Amino acid sequence: MESPKHAGDIAVAVSQAYGVDTMFTLSGGHVFPLYDGAVHQNMRILDVRHEQSAVFAAEATARLTRKPGLAVLTAGPGVTNGVSGVATAHFNGSPVVVLGGRAPRSRWGSGALQEMDHPPLFEPITKLAFTGSGADSIGQDVEMAFRTALAPHRGPVFLDVHMDDLFSPSPEYVSETLTPSPLEPDPEALAGIAGLLAEAERPVLVLGSDVWMERAEEAARDFAEEWRLPVVPNGQGRGILPAGHELLVTRARSVAFGQADLVIVVGTPLDFRLAYGWFGGKEGAPLARVVHIADAPSQLATHTGLSGSAAGDLSVVFWGLSAACGTAGVNPKAYEPWVSRLSEAAAAATAGDAALLESDADPIHPMRIYGELNKVLADDAVVIGDGGDFVSYAGKYVEPRRPGNWLDPGPYGCLGTGLGYSIAARLARPSSQVVLLLGDGAAGFSLMDVDTLVRHRLPVVMICGNNGMWGLEKHPMQMLYGYDVAAELQPQCRYDQVVTALGGGGELVTSPAEIGPALRRAFDSGVPYLVNIATDPAIAYPRNTTGV
Repeated sequence: MESPKHAGDIAVAVSQAYGVDTMFTLSGGHVFPLYDGAVHQNMRILDVRHEQSAVFAAEATARLTRKPGLAVLTAGPGVTNGVSGVATAHFNGSPVVVLGGRAPRSRWGSGALQEMDHPPLFEPITKLAFTGSGADSIGQDVEMAFRTALAPHRGPVFLDVHMDDLFSPSPEYVSETLTPSPLEPDPEALAGIAGLLAEAERPVLVLGSDVWMERAEEAARDFAEEWRLPVVPNGQGRGILPAGHELLVTRARSVAFGQADLVIVVGTPLDFRLAYGWFGGKEGAPLARVVHIADAPSQLATHTGLSGSAAGDLSVVFWGLSAACGTAGVNPKAYEPWVSRLSEAAAAATAGDAALLESDADPIHPMRIYGELNKVLADDAVVIGDGGDFVSYAGKYVEPRRPGNWLDPGPYGCLGTGLGYSIAARLARPSSQVVLLLGDGAAGFSLMDVDTLVRHRLPVVMICGNNGMWGLEKHPMQMLYGYDVAAELQPQCRYDQVVTALGGGGELVTSPAEIGPALRRAFDSGVPYLVNIATDPAIAYPRNTTGV
């Protein structure tokens, strides 16, 4: 007769019912039954070298596959090491479930190893943080965690379970795997937005990460094309209109936002990346009207005055808004002069950058790296950014050709996401190029997880822009004070040798002519490979915002 299943078996079975196929973790005794359950039920266990990478990998899995990600963290420091990853998932609206170990119920309060009440730490950065009520209810608890993580607006959930509860027998549980019903937008709100479009002469449509996460990318593209709206993407909205699309005006972003009379922002907050919702007002233009559209009412901006807003399933929003535009008499031909103006501005910006993208300057100008990288990127490449100034160039000069192929830390701006994101990307897109763009500062947070890539045979191309400093801090300090402190790193530090020591490949590049051949060697290597490129420390990215 088969022995009763323990709570770890049930937790894994419920996770699988919600589409989870990989458990990201770092080994710890408090969660052994979860590993045992994964072995019993053929769930992949991918172990990392730092718990932050486990949570970042789970978050990237959610963002790439649009299914929930799962991280399992042992008690105490295992859980606290995952806090930044959970915070990142919170700000990105990523459906991640973190299952934490917890000191035994039978010893609680007596000073057991790594005894800590974890949920209060996570309450501000999760949709729900709670402790399992016992082995008999583990199925219901895990199901509630996944259901909550997936409900609009998506986000992380933390559940810890006492160690002795995990080891205890638990009854079979049949998961309902209920999906939330689509939230219908208010038709009157959509009609009001359509009326604003009918009055506008210079509209701009901003497409953010939630458009991708809501599986609304086709509806968004159809809407933009039908009504001839110029588009500026944000976050994972990049690629919804592919590189080269006539309505994609990323390179004319400054003109678009400065001269617009109506900006419709969909699926992303009106935060520092979008000037907190202030548009227009440049060169004598009046301030623009602003419309905010989100997947849930809780995400609509409250810090600035809006001319219109709507919340709901974003595909339904775009379909309903398109119908409302027809009723309101919106004339897409009226926007053609504006679209042409932005296209010309984008073309001029592209032409103006050509010389630096091909620069033979020595030391290497960072833009030359992107000039060479764009020559070798495939249409389905997944590009990951983890850094400050160096990755800011990527946001400007790497334009994805498909949606869902761009990952950055999002508005929380947490460094150290790169290796965890790379692990997840290689698993989620096994046949695609996976490229991690690292600042040399960011490399210090997670480079040891190259060992994880090597052990699990996950080839990734890493490109390190190595200027020997914290560029995002050094240059502003120099401007403010005339000096800088705590901003220096080792010039030409051999991060590539760290990768080779861990079993991957790598090389140092100091000449612009060497960049292209080095990148081709990296893609051909079939192993985790770091191209460590020494760049000019005097070059500062010309940013328009500091995030404050």
